Amino acid sequence: MTEEFPWQHAFPPFFTLQPHEQTRVKQLEAWRSMILDYCQSHQITQFDVQEIGQSALFHNKTIQRRLSPEDLLVVLEDLRSHGHLEWDGPAKSRRKAHIYWRRPEEWGSLIYNWAQAHGMTNTVCTLFEITQGDDAQDQAFQGLDQDLLIKALKCLELESKAELFPDQEGVKFF
Repeated sequence: MTEEFPWQHAFPPFFTLQPHEQTRVKQLEAWRSMILDYCQSHQITQFDVQEIGQSALFHNKTIQRRLSPEDLLVVLEDLRSHGHLEWDGPAKSRRKAHIYWRRPEEWGSLIYNWAQAHGMTNTVCTLFEITQGDDAQDQAFQGLDQDLLIKALKCLELESKAELFPDQEGVKFF
């Protein structure tokens, strides 16, 4: 299967961060959009930086261009500054990351709307039911990574719309 990327991915200078500020801002916007689209289409919610740096996303073999490890970290920091990435573990290590093509609060909103639509308010629901159950079929959060699911449910807790059980195996929606 051939990846379909925007035109910039076939433009050699795109793989080198540009020194002109306005050009760099546009370039980082394009990287952000491309990365989020790529991760969404591949259902990637977390990754190892070194591994994803070797992917087709950051290495265009056709034009023999690759984003350098240093520039990759700049691009990922840009994603973090816009709320789309969170470093896993000590931020200084920057080896593993959670990528948010939908932020946890957005996932929480989708899950809460689903729970209301399926009459699950004031009932207990397991995390398995939310991501793997029959009622979760064809939902955007079907198969969602458990770490991200818990973050989404914690967002709902902050809004007093849900209570996550201490063992993190179940949740009650309000």
